[in-house]
Amino acid sequence: MAWATARHILVSTQEECNTLKAEIENGASFESVAQNHSQCPSGRKGGDLGRFSPGQMVPEFDKAVFTGDVGVLYGPIQTQFGFHLLEVTGRG
Repeated sequence: MAWATARHILVSTQEECNTLKAEIENGASFESVAQNHSQCPSGRKGGDLGRFSPGQMVPEFDKAVFTGDVGVLYGPIQTQFGFHLLEVTGRG
């Protein structure tokens, strides 16, 4: 069965998401940005979502996780929860 591992940062506005994406692209640690800004409980773990299978996450997330490249920072991705930055850390 297919699986993926990923980490994400959840915020309430696209503007904040874009700002945080720029910080990470300019060298800020994904983990520290997640710990300081993510509204998801996973933020305490640096945004780590662990291992999951297709269909376990919302469709917008699934599409990015299972079709995007590993190690690339994606976002903003809008879901009913808010705006996400997403990085696929593994897939098999």
